[in-house]
Order: sequence, then C-alpha cells, then structure tokens
Amino acid sequence: MIRVVIPHHLRTLANVGKEITLEVNDPITQRAVLDALEERYPVLRGAIRDRNTHQRRALIRFFACGQDLSHESPDAPLPAAVATGEEPFLIIGAMAGG
Repeated sequence: MIRVVIPHHLRTLANVGKEITLEVNDPITQRAVLDALEERYPVLRGAIRDRNTHQRRALIRFFACGQDLSHESPDAPLPAAVATGEEPFLIIGAMAGG
C-alpha cells in the first residue's frame, strides 16, 4: 500500500483525512500514484494535474523521502521507501504571494 499525504484544501474537497492509502500496481511512479488517487477520488481530477495534459499544476509540488520530485519524470520510479509504504508520497500546495 502506498501512503499519500495531500494538502488541506484537497482533503476537504475529497472528504478524506490527512493520509490516504492506495493500492498501486508496479511500477510505483508518480503517474501510477496519481492515476490511482484520481480513480479512487474522481473529485480530485484536474486539481493536482491538468485534466488533458496530465501535467502537474503550477502550485502543486511532489515530495518523497526529503526530496522534491516535482520536476522528475512522472514515469520515474519513486523511492523504495515510498513503494514499500515506509514513507509517504507528499502532495504539497506551494506557497505564493508577496
């Protein structure tokens, strides 16, 4: 099981707690995790990634094991600690403003 932590505004939208567990088929990649998340919670489609291009929204960042994975390929394997459920995959709403 993959552990996913999502920001408060998306928790409210999906009516879930801070951490979600998902069954994700190998290979464990950003794309696979986000596909499983959007399949289980259709209300999140378009909130994290663009509905058509599936590119990450500008104010959303992805982290795992202390690393910013936001600019990594969506098909690159996630760290082993995420794949085993030891560490969560974090979806963070980036800070903006001045």
